[in-house]
Amino acid sequence: MNRQSMAAALVVLFSLALPLTAATESRRSDTYRQLDLFGTVFERVRASYVTKVSDEKLVSGAINGMLSRLDPHSSYMDAKTFREMQVQTRGQFGGLGIEVTMEKGLIKVVSPIDETPASRAGVQPGDLITHIDGKAVLGLSLSEAVERMRGKVGTKIRITVRRTGVAPLQITITRAIIRIRTVRSRLEGNIGYIRITSFNERAASGTKAAMEKFKKERGSKLAGIVLDLRNNPGGLLDQSIAVSDIFLGKGEIVSTRGRIADSAQRFNARSGDMATGLPIVVLINGGSASASEIVAGALQDHRRAIVLGTRSFGKGSVQTIIPLSQGSAMRLTTARYYTPSGRSIQAKGITPDIVVEQAKIEPIKAGSRRREADLRGALDTKKKKEGAAKAGEKGKTGGTTGKAPEAAKNGKAGAKAKPVDYQLSRALDMLRGVALFKSRAVN
Repeated sequence: MNRQSMAAALVVLFSLALPLTAATESRRSDTYRQLDLFGTVFERVRASYVTKVSDEKLVSGAINGMLSRLDPHSSYMDAKTFREMQVQTRGQFGGLGIEVTMEKGLIKVVSPIDETPASRAGVQPGDLITHIDGKAVLGLSLSEAVERMRGKVGTKIRITVRRTGVAPLQITITRAIIRIRTVRSRLEGNIGYIRITSFNERAASGTKAAMEKFKKERGSKLAGIVLDLRNNPGGLLDQSIAVSDIFLGKGEIVSTRGRIADSAQRFNARSGDMATGLPIVVLINGGSASASEIVAGALQDHRRAIVLGTRSFGKGSVQTIIPLSQGSAMRLTTARYYTPSGRSIQAKGITPDIVVEQAKIEPIKAGSRRREADLRGALDTKKKKEGAAKAGEKGKTGGTTGKAPEAAKNGKAGAKAKPVDYQLSRALDMLRGVALFKSRAVN
């Protein structure tokens, strides 16, 4: 390169560097101006507000305001709130038993936790809390509203709830110590049912214990697994990864990507599937959020499970807890998570493979119909009549199975029958059908 070319190149580089430096200096000066504005407001409030306010309260309010304006999940936690959050992830805490977020200035219920005061009082996913003990929620931050809902165990709280399709509801709830039974399990014949209520520190160990119990009790007769994640508000990322790993033998579970390129992470399954290839149905609904969606998305993308129910909540962001001085901390949204196929479910949710709305089942009484046996001269009529007579001697129960109603069987005629879980029934029917098909194929 000759001197003229080199000189021209240096001129170009220098001319490009100048605006870049100027822009950087401009941004820095603007930042200082904004901080100077904050200092001015801080001093004016401190000196002239109608009542004396502590510096700690002013700074805390400023930090909380800054974080809460970013998104519904970023927030500031003082030392007390931070301690309560740490207790909550271990599975026991005081309160109502609901997972909440902010929506248009109101408190939105993501999900009530099973067997908690809120769940027993009838709080539902999607409910909007407009008032707490008669005082409006509008204008409060999420942490302020949550603080108002907390209180001494045994005391009552009255919340006003706006629910789609009905008039505003007044719900009274008695505060209690919330002990989360993270994993419940039982056998439905030869099908294992696992219900995970939240992803706290015991979710993965509880799921493993349930699988071991199923194998011990049913062994090779185990026909499938129902993994119920309905109304599960989420929790710890590592627990959702561990639960997914229980049912996956290989492949990516979830990836997280944030603003900093180097911070991207991928989490993969380790070898070994505790369900040994058995068919799985995952149940989700609008109360299934965050960690629940990671599990459902991973099993769905790997075609390891059929996802059944209704569209999930759609929280696809990752929050990092960053400890600060004096025992406080900040919850900051630092990344979005993506399912193995690269889907971001933020504000979209997981769409089930089979959409099944929750429904109430009511038997329809069929009118009398003519059958083959009613026709004059039908073959084997005599045998049919003898069989019908024997069935009649067992008691006229009105059902198609000839069995007595459950209430009468328990000696409680007229007792209210346990409501049927329609979505679970469909999941069990599907797995039983697959098991029946496989057994016939083998035979």
